[in-house]
This record gives sequence, C-alpha cells and structure tokens, in this order.
Amino acid sequence: MSAVSRVAIVGSGVAGTAAAILLAEGGVEVDVFEKKPDLSALGSGITLQGNALRVFDRLGVWDEVERAGYSFDQTGLRAPGPDAPFIAQIPDARTGGPEYPAVAGMYRPDLARILADRATELGARIHYGATVTSFTQDDDGVDVTVSDGSTGRYDLLIGADGLNSDIRKQLGIEVEPERTGMGIWRAFVPRPKDVTQTDLYYGGPVYIAGYTPTSDEMMYAFLVEPAQDRHLSSPEEGVEVMKGLSQAYGGPWNEIRESLDDASRVNYTWFTKHVVPDAWNRGRAVIIGEAAHSCPPTIAQGAAQAAEDALVLSELLLERDEVDQSLWDEFHARRLPRATEVVEASVQLGQWQIDHVQDADVPGLMRRVAMLVSQPA
Repeated sequence: MSAVSRVAIVGSGVAGTAAAILLAEGGVEVDVFEKKPDLSALGSGITLQGNALRVFDRLGVWDEVERAGYSFDQTGLRAPGPDAPFIAQIPDARTGGPEYPAVAGMYRPDLARILADRATELGARIHYGATVTSFTQDDDGVDVTVSDGSTGRYDLLIGADGLNSDIRKQLGIEVEPERTGMGIWRAFVPRPKDVTQTDLYYGGPVYIAGYTPTSDEMMYAFLVEPAQDRHLSSPEEGVEVMKGLSQAYGGPWNEIRESLDDASRVNYTWFTKHVVPDAWNRGRAVIIGEAAHSCPPTIAQGAAQAAEDALVLSELLLERDEVDQSLWDEFHARRLPRATEVVEASVQLGQWQIDHVQDADVPGLMRRVAMLVSQPA
C-alpha cells in the first residue's frame, strides 16, 4: 500500500536525499533534480544532534556516518583570553536515544556523498545540473518540466531546494528567510589533539568563537559576528579576517589560527529564520527542509529538522493509499509545531547574545529543546 508510485524531488540536500532513500526503499520510483553540476557541498563541517542520528539509522547510513564523523557527549564553555580557561563542561542530552551519541561532527561533503550513494543504491535517480522550471497539477498528479526540456508526470512533487527555494516561489508562498543579525565564518582545519568536543567561547570581539571535531584528523572552526556584507570577500581575505577576529581567543584557537590558509574552505553566511506558518503543500506539491523553515545554527537542529520532515512525509506516503487532506493534516500536525518551536528557540538564543542578556535561562531553553526533539518526530 502506498499513496504514490512516482515522485519528483527538487534538491539533493539532507531533506531531499532522505526522502529519496525512504521512498525508493518503499518501492516508489524517484527522480531527484539538483541544479548543481555535481555532488559538491558548500561548507566545511556540520554538527548533528542525536535526533538526526536516529533518522540516519532509519535511512541505513548511521554506521557509515559514525565511521566518517567524530562523536562526543559534552560541550565545553571557555572564557576568552590567552589561557582560555574552561568555565563549564556541559553534558549534552542524547536526544536520539541512549544507543546514539549526543552529537556527531562531520565534514559536510562526506554526509552529502553518503546520503546520495544510499539513495542511488536503492534505485533513486539523481539528475545533476537539472531543476524543475515549471509544473502544473490536477487532482491526480503533477506535470513537471525540467531545465533540460524534458517533461514527466508524477504523483507528487517535493520541493527540498533550500533557503531560496524556487518551488516555494512557484507555489506562491510568500514567506522568505529573514536575517537575524548574526553572520558566521567557518573554516575546515586540522584537529588539535586536545579538541575532543565542541567548545564555545563567549565574549570578546565576536558573539561566539568555537570549533567542532569532524574526524580524527580534522575539524571545523567558526566565529559568529554581527552580520555584515561579506559577499565580495575573497577566500584569502576571509582567512585574514578569521585570523584577526580570533586573536582574542587562546587555547586550541592558537593552533587553529596558525593552520588557517587557502585550503581551509573559509566561507561566510548569515543566520536566517523563517517558518511557513500554514500548510507546506499546495495540492500535490509540498516543500520540506529549509524550503519550509530555517533556523540559526545556535542549537544545531537544521539538518535534524530537515531529516525529520523527510521521515514523516515518507512514512505517511508509504502507509496511506491516497494523497488526501487527512494525510496533509497529519503531516502538518506532526511537523509544523515542532519545527516552529525549534526555530523560535534557536532565534531566542541568538537574540540573547545580541542583546547581552546576562541572566538568560540558556540551560532551561536547551533542556526544553532537548525534551522536544527527544520524542519521535
């Protein structure tokens, strides 16, 4: 029993490939259209919370993710200054359950490769350098036109094409990501041997200076500053900016600073927020992942929420025998409140830092989020 037999997915990020894996595993014919020409993924590293790892296990990739990444169960808080003393060591909640670590750091392109390989292994077709330029739909299906001029008819169209989703625009959904006032520098660097977890430095010239190990050899480092127009900065300029901003931070940052160079994949992005507050579908076309919601990475839930969207949608499509309003009602009842609360908590944590709120209940907020995402999606 399945409500669909043929599905088109736009975007090969976490949401798109997770949906492709689950649907293909369930016997659905899946075409994924990715506008990038290959499997390349922007960025250096990604932090995955336990609820993301739980979904990856369901996708059949957890063992490979665990081998490729670096797992840990606590986060350190350090003070700025040359000695960078630890203020606290905070145990992280195992939000995926006791069988998974609390957190795994990972090289983002490795995660993209693992998910794409699993999808193609199960029979999903990923078309690189292609995207859906237009579509029309009726009660029974969606007629899709692809950028190469080809056309196809599908039972469902899933827009998993990220922050600036073309599918969201084509559906007439006017919600767009908004900047939150923070921007983040990221770099991929060798891991100092004493870095075995995420450490966060609060205070000094930036809001947050931190790093997360991604393997035995490598890690990513980040600096969160007031959002600025950095789009014209060259990679070489980015290296120099990161070296300058990090001068106030000691401990492992001394070694990180020395290792920053042209090979560090330095990049800069703004923090954004948005949630489509009503239905994420219009008929037989639906958006998931960052097309439907985005949050600052302050509580590292972006990939987890995208994966959960894909899991819930795929489960409903595979267990139902038709795409009807009751399916969409259950999908939104399970996903919209959860995603909204995660976005609001992520934004609140960042706003406390912007406003320099000294008595902010950060532990309380983190406990609330952990309790929320510990429950099955």
